[in-house]
Order: sequence, then C-alpha cells, then structure tokens
Amino acid sequence: MPLEKMTVTENTEGLQKLSEAWSRGCEFLGTEYAILGGAMSWVSERNLVAAISNAGGFGVIACGAMTPDLLDAEIKATQDLTKKPFGVNLITMHPDLEALVDVCLQNNVGHVVLAGGLPDRSTITRIKEGGAKTICFAPILALAKKLVRSGAEAIVIEGMEAGGHIGPVSTSVLAQEILPHITDVPVFVAGGIARGEAIANYLRMGAAGCQLGTRFVCANECVAHPDFKKAFIRASARDAVTTVQIDPQFPVIPVRALNNEGGRKFIETQHEVIAKYKAGDLDLEAAQLEIEHFWAGALRRAVIDGDVEFGSVMAGQSVGMVKKEQPCEEILQDLVNEAANSFT
Repeated sequence: MPLEKMTVTENTEGLQKLSEAWSRGCEFLGTEYAILGGAMSWVSERNLVAAISNAGGFGVIACGAMTPDLLDAEIKATQDLTKKPFGVNLITMHPDLEALVDVCLQNNVGHVVLAGGLPDRSTITRIKEGGAKTICFAPILALAKKLVRSGAEAIVIEGMEAGGHIGPVSTSVLAQEILPHITDVPVFVAGGIARGEAIANYLRMGAAGCQLGTRFVCANECVAHPDFKKAFIRASARDAVTTVQIDPQFPVIPVRALNNEGGRKFIETQHEVIAKYKAGDLDLEAAQLEIEHFWAGALRRAVIDGDVEFGSVMAGQSVGMVKKEQPCEEILQDLVNEAANSFT
C-alpha cells in the first residue's frame, strides 16, 4: 500500500519512530503529540485551545491584551471544556504581567509561555516556584542560552515565515543555528510549518516538537469569522507579506499578514503622515504615534467581524497549505500520519 494512503495505525513502524522522536516533547507537555497550537490573539481562545488539547495536542491561550479578570475567566472556561494539559501565552511587555502570572498559578495552569520580549529571571522563578513550567521564545542562540541560564524549562524558536509579529531569520536557519547547541531543555520549532513531514524533519534535527498556528485557523472549532477563514483558504504563500516601513525614522514593527486594501492604505498613511511631519504640521512623536496606531483594533476587526479588506489578516506563509475547514482532531491526525509515514 502506498505510504500516502496509510493510516497511523497501519504504519506502526513509522508511528513507533515518531513516538520515540518526540517523546521528550510529549513528556514535557503531558500530551499524546508534541504539537503546540500557536497563541493567536482573538483566535486562540477557549474553544480552539480545548479542541487542540482534546485531540492530543497542546492548546495555548493567547492572553494578548487581556486584563487579569478576563484571563481568569478564559482559563476557567477552557478548563470546563478540557481536562487535558494546555498553556497560557503571556506578553512580557504587558503592564499587568505579574498579576497575569498570579492568575495562571491560582488556576493551576501547568505551562506558562512568555513571549514578546525578554522575561526577567524573577518572573521565570515566580512561575517555577508556583508550580508551573516556563516556556520562552528565543530569536537567536545567545538569547536562548541566556533564557536557559535564567531558568526557562523549554524554548520555542520561531522563524520569519510565521504569521503575526516576526523576526528577521527563517525557521530553517534558526533550527540549524540553535538546535545543536541547546540540549539541556526541550526546543520546539515554529514558523511556516503545516505538514507532518516538516515536523519529522525538525525532530530529526533535535527538536522536541513543533508549534503550528496558521494550520489551526480553519479548524471547525475556531471562532474566527467565516470570511476570515475563507481568506486563508483562498490565499497562497506569497499573499502572506510583512508590513512595509517607508522611513526608518518612523519604525514599523514587522507583522506578517495577508496583503489587502488595509496594507495598501497603511503605506499611503505613512506617506501622508511623513509629509505632514516634514511640513511641520506634526512633531516627530505625534507622527510616529499616528503610524503606530493605524492598525489598532484591526486584528479584531478581521478575526471577529470578518473585515478582511481593511482588517489585519495575520497569517503565516504556510497559509497556502490550508485548503479547507477541518475538525482539530482531523488536522492533528493528518499531521501525525504525515510525520509517521516520513519515518519509514
């Protein structure tokens, strides 16, 4: 029987090799599969997170800009939907970070993911002493080593192919740079991954597992607006582009999203604001803030309201491999099949 037609249960040899390859990641996460759901604001909420965990993966709540009370309610609601392990992603620059950590610990969250900046050693220590495991993002090898020395118990490396806020280096380069040198803790690879063969390849390189975000947006359980999902299904890899910065004096944080009228309007807005600044109608700080605030609320408008023309449709380059809506269980089963078959 051709490998592509095998199921996991039929390909017992491949499944056994896969099980061995990601055993460290599964043990750390407490899951059947070492596959994390990427934390996507407005997308990675109770329904999707619980569905990923119930299907054998590891769902992660995207705290984003939530207040401690909102996060508390979201964690409790997720716990009502699953008894399996899941994590919470906290942005280190959040002004209420310490209170958010307390909420996670009070709710016995097993894993806290710290992203969006370099966390303090004291924050990592508080999480560990509170009984949770700490996962941190590392964009380069030096910071990965520093985070491990600071007590991080696992690392995620995410390449520029990912959706949302991104760094400048590709996933394949980061994996080659970091995986051979960080062996004390599990390392999970993210960015541009949508098939099991890619997962298997990173496992062979030394990864403990992988994180996928874009692949789960079109899960049946995902609450994203139908038009948001349709935009993903129609898109190709080249449609997922990074925000354009017109002038280095007016910095733009790189974000990968589907190219749309909003993206084109953002370029026009930058030109208009910079012209006002040069004409003396705006001071530098006001001009920078006007550019920075252009996308305020744009992600929610796209995900929840379905404004895929002017909202921010954050997507990774793997969006071209998202072809239909599927239950989370089916998505994970496909990934495991592909990974197991590539081990034979």
